[in-house]
Amino acid sequence: MSKVSRREFVYMLAMLGAAPVFANSHTREPNMKRLEDYYKLESFGNVRLLHMTDSHAQLTPVHFREPSQNLGFFADYNVPPHIAGQNFVKYFGIEGDKRLIHAMTCVNYVDYARAFGRIGGYAQIKTMADFLRDNYGRDKTLFLDGGDTWQGSWTALQTRGKDMVGAQNRLGIDAMVGHWEFTYLEKEVLENIKEFKGEFLAQNVFVKPMAQMEGVPMYDDNTGRAFKPYTIKKLGNARVAVIGQAFPYTPIANPGRFIPDWSFGIHPRDMQDLVDSIRAKEKPDAVIVLSHNGYDVDKRLAEVTHGIDFILGGHTHDAVPEAMPIKNKNGKITHVCNAGSNGKFLACLDLDVQRGKIVNFKYTLLPVLSDVVEEDKGMKKYIEDVRAPFKSDLQRSIATTDHLLYRRGNFNGSFDQIICDALREVNDAQISFSPGFRWGTSVLPGDHVRFEDLATNTAMTYPQTYTKKHTGKDIKLILEDVADNLFNKDPFYQQGGDMIRTGGISYKIIPKNSIGHRIHDMHLSDGTRIEPNKQYTVSGWATVKSQAPGKPVWDIVEEYLKNIKHIGDNLKVYTPDVIGIKGNLGWASCKNKS
Repeated sequence: MSKVSRREFVYMLAMLGAAPVFANSHTREPNMKRLEDYYKLESFGNVRLLHMTDSHAQLTPVHFREPSQNLGFFADYNVPPHIAGQNFVKYFGIEGDKRLIHAMTCVNYVDYARAFGRIGGYAQIKTMADFLRDNYGRDKTLFLDGGDTWQGSWTALQTRGKDMVGAQNRLGIDAMVGHWEFTYLEKEVLENIKEFKGEFLAQNVFVKPMAQMEGVPMYDDNTGRAFKPYTIKKLGNARVAVIGQAFPYTPIANPGRFIPDWSFGIHPRDMQDLVDSIRAKEKPDAVIVLSHNGYDVDKRLAEVTHGIDFILGGHTHDAVPEAMPIKNKNGKITHVCNAGSNGKFLACLDLDVQRGKIVNFKYTLLPVLSDVVEEDKGMKKYIEDVRAPFKSDLQRSIATTDHLLYRRGNFNGSFDQIICDALREVNDAQISFSPGFRWGTSVLPGDHVRFEDLATNTAMTYPQTYTKKHTGKDIKLILEDVADNLFNKDPFYQQGGDMIRTGGISYKIIPKNSIGHRIHDMHLSDGTRIEPNKQYTVSGWATVKSQAPGKPVWDIVEEYLKNIKHIGDNLKVYTPDVIGIKGNLGWASCKNKS
């Protein structure tokens, strides 16, 4: 592939009241709000791939604050996606472009959120996707979904993901992969796949040997694969192979008891064998991996394999406005992409395919501007219908807030802190733990906290809470284990997500240290040092190995919020003392005015 400058990958939106700056699209009249002015890309190449990922069942437009901490170390030090806040703005050269700064960073988040409103929405994505397909040619366009689509909202939980399958079908998704899709029961996953009109792909999910002996169905008896590993699509005169890669750590990060017959893994050797086989037998013009590995794992996979042209990734929710070139073991380049989360972005990859290979490309990450894009009437009606049975619950006000409530960040978020505070208060615990999930939308200062806001941060199939005794040694082991998942030097041992959130405890962390040596100086909130052999009362939720006995976490948090009524001076967001991050571009100060 010929070299294209980084600036050509960045889609520059117009800042308020200023002349527009575009990299590869037509210019527009100032202050006009027409779909074609923002999204009519210049004609390029002969194959178009549309990609969205990690919508987490957000059918309607959302507020979602991007992280102020996205630390990278070792080979990932100060390179995308580990660049946050104003550092991101400078790195990608988007100074002055307020819309793009708002969509992609935490900078001035509250002010920009009030100026531009919410982002995303499936009715808007439907309009955009149809426009981009019709403008380019539907016979030359493929629409791919990177997974984490069926989970993350109250309606998705109540319908067991079926509301999202219906939305995907209306979008015209051609193929998808999975992660949180596998947190429903095995039979429910298969039912949803049957209703999905596209193809569900996964080269790295296998039926376990014992399950094979018991007659559990599989896609391929010879390989033991549970699902179709790849598909070949004819786009115009080009043949494009799309390989599916599900989240490899699903039974570790999520309950394996829901999907007892399937095994998961990265399986780079199987991936290489499959790529070699496809290249030899299918003679494709392009090989694309639709992945839910996470950005750093995808980069590592690109290094240890060859023959893959692009990896369109998900899982880590990184909105990166360029295709990152990764040199593989044969000295060739695989480009790695990631299209953000929560329905905020639609990526467009245009390929110039000639003589059996990609000779050039343009990658464009398009924010879904809800105030610009007209809603598709059919999708809007569908969304209204699936939400209607739950409307009173979704709109129920629980509390008000003076604070921006958000989740995303390596160490804590204000919504996470509320969950931790609720667990300690309602369950009478000294310490609380809450998982470092990256899904969960934001609430602006001055707004009501509705049950829907609570649900987007807690709606999942294993929400039960627990309260039990842990020794100080156990508490350190828990923190060390999660830290290793986040900061391990080898990306193949990183499971994505963020650091476990805590309440009632303080500690120091040295991310670059090895496991067992990262966590230091643990204290209770009253300043008492945590002793290794002393027991402490700990409350948490979302247990993976077995179901916890307590109430669902949303009941606990709702009880707490109804008691305090208003989130003001009673909220103190705790961040551990992080050591060794001087000069790290993944650590930013994002002041959020109210």
